[in-house]
Amino acid sequence: MKFLKNYILTLLLACLSPLVVAQTDEDAIKRVIEKESTAYFNVDYEAWAESWVQAPHAYWSYTDASGTRFLEGWEAMKNSLTRYFKSAQPSSGEITNQWLEVRVYDAGAYVRFTQLVTDGTDRTETTQIRVLEKQNGHWRVVCMQATGRSPVR
Repeated sequence: MKFLKNYILTLLLACLSPLVVAQTDEDAIKRVIEKESTAYFNVDYEAWAESWVQAPHAYWSYTDASGTRFLEGWEAMKNSLTRYFKSAQPSSGEITNQWLEVRVYDAGAYVRFTQLVTDGTDRTETTQIRVLEKQNGHWRVVCMQATGRSPVR
């Protein structure tokens, strides 16, 4: 009887462990995205850069009614966004993310969400996609695409 109890307990743990790991990864992924967004709006270059995979395949893109801006590769991102971090004023606003989809694939993840920054400025809600990679046990953003949601004219 004791053997059967131990066997069932072991089987149960083996079945539930992947679910616990997946939830832990999902929570860690959301925290990295929140850290990256907060650092960007607080104009904290070090925290923002720490959230990113600093590699040639990194990609950053933003589209709104005025057009599309994109940066390919970490060096281009660093060079362009360093100017933003030197000249921008920190936002004291609240960032609200509505998580629509989080998919984890081994050492990679795809995340889709909407983000609203409430800071008294004329910001619109954005629809965003992040692709992340897990390196040395830490999740980092490798691709960011954000689209401003403006009313249809």
